[in-house]
Amino acid sequence: MAATRLDSLTDPPVTTVPTLLPVDWTAADLQQHLGGIPLERIRMVPPPGTATEEDVLTAESRIGRICELIDGVLVEKAMGYYESRLAIVLAHLLEAFRDRHDMGIVLGEAGTLKVLPKQVRIPDVCFIRWEKFPNRELPRSPIPALAPDLAVEILSEGNTEGEMQRKLRDYFAAGVRLVWYIDPPTRTARVFTAPEQCLPLDQEGTLQGGDVLPGFELPLKELFARAGRQGPA
Repeated sequence: MAATRLDSLTDPPVTTVPTLLPVDWTAADLQQHLGGIPLERIRMVPPPGTATEEDVLTAESRIGRICELIDGVLVEKAMGYYESRLAIVLAHLLEAFRDRHDMGIVLGEAGTLKVLPKQVRIPDVCFIRWEKFPNRELPRSPIPALAPDLAVEILSEGNTEGEMQRKLRDYFAAGVRLVWYIDPPTRTARVFTAPEQCLPLDQEGTLQGGDVLPGFELPLKELFARAGRQGPA
C-alpha cells in the first residue's frame, strides 16, 4: 500500500455561520444578556446567535417547546399549568369585551410576533387594535412584524427580574402602549405605561384598559377566582 504523504493532506474547509452574538462570549455572558434566566431555557440547537424565525416555527414540533427568538437565540417560554389557565381566562374575558366593542383582536399564548428586527416575542395574552391592520385585514405571515397595543405576561417560576425588565424595554421600544405583569403566587399585578412608569396592584386592585381598551375593567380577585374555580362535586 502506498504511503500517504502528510504534506499532501489539507484541512477540510471551515464553514462559518453568521452569528448575532460576540464571538468571544462565554455562557455566562449569554445568560446575563438574556436577563439571568435559567440555563435550561437556552436552546443550544441551533447554536446561540444563529437561530432564525424558521427555527421558532419548528421548535414546538422538534423539541415540544414554545420558544421566543432573542438576538438569534431560542429561549424557551417559562409557563406552567396554572399560568396557562390564567392566560386562557384572561384571553376569554378580553375576547368577550372585544366582541361587544370590536376594537381589535386578542391573541393567546401562541401569538408569535416579530416586535423588533431581532426579537420574536410571544406574550401570554395580547390585544392589537384594528388601527394596526390596513383595511382590517389580518396578516397571513406566521410571524407578522407587529407589536401589540397590550401585552400581558403571567409570571412563572422560571422568569427572572432581569428577563422581565429587558422584555419590558423591548415591548415599549417596539410600540407597545400597555403592559400587565401578573404574579400568581401573590395574586398581584404591575401595570406599565412605560418602562419606568409602574402602577402596582394588590389583591384588591383592578386591571384597566386605559386608552388601549377604554372601558375594560377586571378585578384581580375575579380573574383568580375564575381561574381557580372547581368543577361540580
